[in-house]
Parts: sequence; C-alpha cells; structure tokens
Amino acid sequence: MVGPGKYDHAATVARASTRAAGVILIVFHGAHGHGFACQLPPELTEALPRILRHVADDIERDLRARDGA
Repeated sequence: MVGPGKYDHAATVARASTRAAGVILIVFHGAHGHGFACQLPPELTEALPRILRHVADDIERDLRARDGA
C-alpha cells in the first residue's frame, strides 16, 4: 500500500520521537488488527529487502543461541 494506512500515525510518532530517517512498524494483534507502516527515504526503500534479510538472520541466530542449537 502506498500512502497513509491504518498504522501510519503510529509510525509517524515513532519516527519523530526517535528522530529517525525512517521507520518500519509491524503490528500484531493491534487495535486495527495486524498491519504495518513504512516511512523511508528512497535510499532506504531500495535497501529494504537486504535490511529485512539481515534482521531475519539476526533473529534466527539469536533464537538458535537461546535454544543452544
């Protein structure tokens, strides 16, 4: 979805309060159900798939370490 969505305001608050260049907000079981909001400048938008893969790899690594695998 391009443009404001159901969690755009929350993403704006997070971006402004952290003074971030961009923010990706993923919501599970929120007031408006599941959803996401993405506010990124073009250079970060282009890098988004790589960034998300990196985050997913970090999460998997942390889970394996926690579980002793």
